[in-house]
Amino acid sequence: MTDPRLLEERYGARNYHPLPVILSKGKGIWVYDIHGKKYMDLLSAYSAISHGHCHPRLLKVLQNQSQNICVTSRAFFNEKLGPLLKKLCELSHLDKALPMNSGAEAVETAIKAARRWGYTVKKIPENKAEIIVAKNNFHGRTTAIISFSSEQDYKKGFGPFLQGFVEVPYSSAEALEKAITPNTCAVLLEPMQGEAGIIIPPPGYLKKISEICKKNNVLLILDEIQTGLCRTGKMFAFEHENIVPDGVIIGKALGGGILPVSAFVTRTEVMDLFTPGSHGSTFGGSPLSAAVALEALLIMEEDHYAENSQKLGEYLLSELKKRNLPFIRDIRGKGLWIGVDFDPAKVSARKVCEKLMEKGILAKETHQTVVRIAPPLIITKEEVDLALSIWDDVMLTL
Repeated sequence: MTDPRLLEERYGARNYHPLPVILSKGKGIWVYDIHGKKYMDLLSAYSAISHGHCHPRLLKVLQNQSQNICVTSRAFFNEKLGPLLKKLCELSHLDKALPMNSGAEAVETAIKAARRWGYTVKKIPENKAEIIVAKNNFHGRTTAIISFSSEQDYKKGFGPFLQGFVEVPYSSAEALEKAITPNTCAVLLEPMQGEAGIIIPPPGYLKKISEICKKNNVLLILDEIQTGLCRTGKMFAFEHENIVPDGVIIGKALGGGILPVSAFVTRTEVMDLFTPGSHGSTFGGSPLSAAVALEALLIMEEDHYAENSQKLGEYLLSELKKRNLPFIRDIRGKGLWIGVDFDPAKVSARKVCEKLMEKGILAKETHQTVVRIAPPLIITKEEVDLALSIWDDVMLTL
């Protein structure tokens, strides 16, 4: 058999730099390569596999629904979408939800909604609406989204870019407030930054931002594609500060690690500005994706994913910090979402991930310096201890 890696490299775009392992099977927190070697998955497809691989309840729903009807398009109603939208609104404490597929699509949906609200409700002059974003943000890689990215690698060769975005430093409520003008329609933030290297803002930051937005009649939209759905120890990261944003963007784990499912959830005043034809998605809200997503949410609640994430996340973070290794600059995180920041002058994060892979752990670097740790939320303390033991063995070889 031809090496699948060679086929990918010959016939695929080289827009990723994967670790040299070919996975063929997964169950729970474990995956297996084509040679049968077993690995602990500490990446979870960038937090998309919070339920673990091939969760039996999700597979059962997938199979049952696929035997009835899979896709209808939004040209017709289906019996599965309504219950999912209701659940999303109940969990987020918001009013209405619009289903999409990928996280980037949901971000684009939020941008369109915010702009239309700005023109229709706030009466911003046409084509003058501004959205404030944070430095080192990551919200996806569409042309619109990279227009306000700080990362030049995401932008090189893809201009001209979309206008109407104002960048401010992350974690500075003062800088954000100063950037607000009469044309500001929204603030779009990650409650905690993921791709930037698991950056946790100081306590009170989100609460202060929420107050500033309310005072200035600006929408606060939070991108919880990675932080949401129990990853940080709460159903949503904004719950750590007891606020409710004007809109929340959800994705990744919403599909249960099986299907791409995303949604933008917001207030009625914002969502009702969409009219037939103003936005849409052929596959968004399909009965198959809606059935799987609803079951994914129910499992999270019934099996106490948030509590497990908070408890084991605190334990894992504290244990990693005890190591006090000279080539590690910082260790930060919330829940089961942790970034270990290595000094690039002493060791590369890529090398760390390669050595972890050799020992049976899969993790991935970000920005060449940070190893991101985000296991499925079903992980047990015994499995965390096993991961720590392997981690220690690898650290001795650096």
